[in-house]
Amino acid sequence: MGEIIFISGGARSGKSRLAVKLAKDSAGKIAFLATCDPGDSEMKKRVVLHKKARPKSWTTFEEPEEPAVLLKKIGSKFEVIIIDCLTLLVANLIQKGHREKAIKNKINRMLNIAGKINAAVIFVSNEVGLGIVPVNKLARNFRDLAGWINQMVAEKAGRVFFVVSGIPWRLK
Repeated sequence: MGEIIFISGGARSGKSRLAVKLAKDSAGKIAFLATCDPGDSEMKKRVVLHKKARPKSWTTFEEPEEPAVLLKKIGSKFEVIIIDCLTLLVANLIQKGHREKAIKNKINRMLNIAGKINAAVIFVSNEVGLGIVPVNKLARNFRDLAGWINQMVAEKAGRVFFVVSGIPWRLK
């Protein structure tokens, strides 16, 4: 079976760069599963820049709601699959009206699939719990759910990294 790797950290901390480095260090076919659903022109520009930063030999998939389904479909075709990022996935699902239990179930299903395929799966997520307590209920619910999702993934992962200012700390 493949390995589950979890990378967390703050915004612009170097999480994705570490995921890309770990994938490049492996031999074999690499897939990048993006969860972003760009809703405005600024986010669309970010997506273009991220795509340009990845090797052209990689296969990119965009799945903002059901990455578990895609992971199951492509899992045997790649040696490494990066899923970037879980916090965007959680935000997408909340925005589409999914409740906490349903979101946790989707993540659990994805983790179960990741544990059964031969590919190494690298999950990238923001650590959103180090700042101030958000002022509104929706933001607090998002922060809490993202924290619980991060804990779920970290528990299943064989390797866990926390990235600060471009420096990865291996936690597990």
